[in-house]
Amino acid sequence: QMQLVESGGGSVQAGGSLRLSCAASIPTWSGYCMGWFRQAPGEKREGVAAIDSDGASTYADSVKGRFTISKDNAKNILYLQMNTLKPEDTAMYYCAAQVGGTCRLALVHWSYNYWGQGTQVTVSS
Repeated sequence: QMQLVESGGGSVQAGGSLRLSCAASIPTWSGYCMGWFRQAPGEKREGVAAIDSDGASTYADSVKGRFTISKDNAKNILYLQMNTLKPEDTAMYYCAAQVGGTCRLALVHWSYNYWGQGTQVTVSS
């Protein structure tokens, strides 16, 4: 069973930055597509960004140019660098893994097999 543990959330003012991390208990990235999702209270879980085993990334339109997904292959850590944060970015952020190196339906939550517990991001205006 894969374990995913997120960290790095917190409170920040609009315009600020945060970097989320996700430690993954996998021997190699080659068999997985990794994604970041978020869910605000009363809202559906939405895909934020995804990265496949070769490093190709996909972003939601709402975060393009502000967020960057990356991974440290040596440490098995997935990152989400979030810049120019807005109050509407406030949500619980989740790391997820999809079996298969190429992302399928990269920003669709039900296509993922494993989930972390989430880390809260709060952006104040």
